Amino acid sequence: MNTRMEDTDKLREECGVFGMYDFDGGDVASAIYYGLYALQHRGQESCGIAVSDTEGPNKVLSVRDMGLLNEAFTTETLERLKGDIGVGHVRYSTAGSSTRENAQPLVLNYVKGTLGLAHNGNLINAPELRRELEYTGAIFQTTIDSEVIAYHIARERLNSESVEEAVGHAMKKIKGAYSLIVMSPRKLIGARDPFGFRPLCIGRRDNAYILASETCALDTIGADFIRDVEPGEIVTISPERGIESDRSMCIPKEQHARCVFEYIYFARPDSYVDGVSVYNSRILAGKFLATDSPVDADLVVGVPESGNCAAMGYALQSGIPYGQAFVKNSYVGRTFIKPKQKSRESSVQIKLNALREVVAGKRIIMIDDSIVRGTTSDRIVKMLRDAGAKEVHMRVAAPPFLWPCYFGTDIPAREQLIAYGKTVEEISHMIGTDSLAYLSTERLSEIADGLGICKGCFTGQYPMEPPREDIRGEFEQ
Repeated sequence: MNTRMEDTDKLREECGVFGMYDFDGGDVASAIYYGLYALQHRGQESCGIAVSDTEGPNKVLSVRDMGLLNEAFTTETLERLKGDIGVGHVRYSTAGSSTRENAQPLVLNYVKGTLGLAHNGNLINAPELRRELEYTGAIFQTTIDSEVIAYHIARERLNSESVEEAVGHAMKKIKGAYSLIVMSPRKLIGARDPFGFRPLCIGRRDNAYILASETCALDTIGADFIRDVEPGEIVTISPERGIESDRSMCIPKEQHARCVFEYIYFARPDSYVDGVSVYNSRILAGKFLATDSPVDADLVVGVPESGNCAAMGYALQSGIPYGQAFVKNSYVGRTFIKPKQKSRESSVQIKLNALREVVAGKRIIMIDDSIVRGTTSDRIVKMLRDAGAKEVHMRVAAPPFLWPCYFGTDIPAREQLIAYGKTVEEISHMIGTDSLAYLSTERLSEIADGLGICKGCFTGQYPMEPPREDIRGEFEQ
């Protein structure tokens, strides 16, 4: 498993996708850029945009690079990307190494024309599908499972009447988590796996239609939210037919298994995921912590940014004042040049610093969204104590991680998880808190407003049989 997470001990989620088709023929690259900008939190390793002119020779123009959007794109770059249909992507790698070759969107030129694809999620049968393709002559340019999907769609298209039919045939072969946006010469297609692990929604701005990972991306470009793509649904967007829907792959709602971390951590608080406010979910998680694990204290604080909403919920429910105990360096992204092992600079302290005036002499309740390895929790607790906190009580807006994730969330092998094989009291002692409590597993469905969710990383019970081979770092050299 990769170790890129260790400096922050934060969860990572694979990526964000955004597609747009302007029926009036206007260029879409700039809107895709700003839509992706709103999704930058979903991935900071690489990014890309691919566009095409539906009235032209169907040539796809694309830019893909490592780093953040504002590092990869300039005004001149965007102006060169002429086209009225396009797809964009921001990536954090959970499968396949972090290289420029693995940046998306992927663009395939094949006998039926061109295909642009952006994928969010992780396939659990990618290795076997890849081997099957390799033995029939396929030559892969990347180490990501998204290319396996693209190849299958391209191959199925040879024997299908339409590209959306080819997507449907490919979906019958691939297993795992995926939200896809596919750009064909004159159609924009969105598809979501039958369990609904990853979000995908539809929007409209004037006579242009949009597919995006989150509703906040629609807000950013001034588009109206139309609806979510249903789990298992394929939507096809074209000027001739508007939005068409194929629900043949849909399964009963009782079997849906959305990743609950969209509500706890991944999605932006101003987004709605399948009709549920992410902000309200986090407020509710904090309220449940206050109800189920109360403690007498002077101040409730959140670990920025992801713990802030839950901390507000805890304060609202408990009546204990909410405060800001940390100053965050706004100019440090989730990836930055880390201090060398032997240097005295702490990567945590570079990102955060405690406000002595706020915490000195106080009993503090500190809320965070999760604890993975515990490698930063102890340093943040120490930071509060060094600033004069009298007591530090930690509350976590998720249950303890006990199992790995195979569906696109960077939760490592069990032996690397701090909660594996330890009691809550032992963990509390390890990270130096006066008390520690987690959100109960039973509360998860409530914060998702009763929608079907995946609890596999907490319970070991996955919505589908996990792979026999560990695919979370497959093909990594």
